[in-house]
Amino acid sequence: MSVSVEIAEIRAYEPESLEQLAELLIDTVENGASVGFLPPLSKDEAAHYWQSALEPGVVLWAAKLDRAIVGTVQLQLAQKKNAAHRAEIAKLMVHARCRRNGIARALMLAAEERARAENRTLLVLDTRAGDPSNLLYRSLGYVEAGRIPRFARSADGSLSDTVLYYKEVEA
Repeated sequence: MSVSVEIAEIRAYEPESLEQLAELLIDTVENGASVGFLPPLSKDEAAHYWQSALEPGVVLWAAKLDRAIVGTVQLQLAQKKNAAHRAEIAKLMVHARCRRNGIARALMLAAEERARAENRTLLVLDTRAGDPSNLLYRSLGYVEAGRIPRFARSADGSLSDTVLYYKEVEA
């Protein structure tokens, strides 16, 4: 069952949105997602991440439910001249209480649409092996390109493989 969410591009932060993004990142990390951080994640560290995330070539979307940010994704447009045809999908997150409602899919479709508009025909991403996100990416047509063993450390100290995916899209 899906919910009605607003997908909005974030070009600058308002204090309220920065706070909500920090809370989303903390929730995501506390619930075991592999997004580059380990618990416990402080609010200051989470806010600092978001303050540095909006840089040239990064497009950020937020999924809003009743004006509260419950999800996010980034499209990182490659900046090198020989890479102007590709982009990376990064930091797909949905608040634990809102998962399994089509929010991640809606965020991914927004990122893919923008990639096409930017003439990016190759999208890449990575995710931890075994995570539910693998099912989403495959259902959207992403192809597994390979795996890197023992790539990401979990909160319990174990090391997990990461799966690299790609998708070719038409501009």
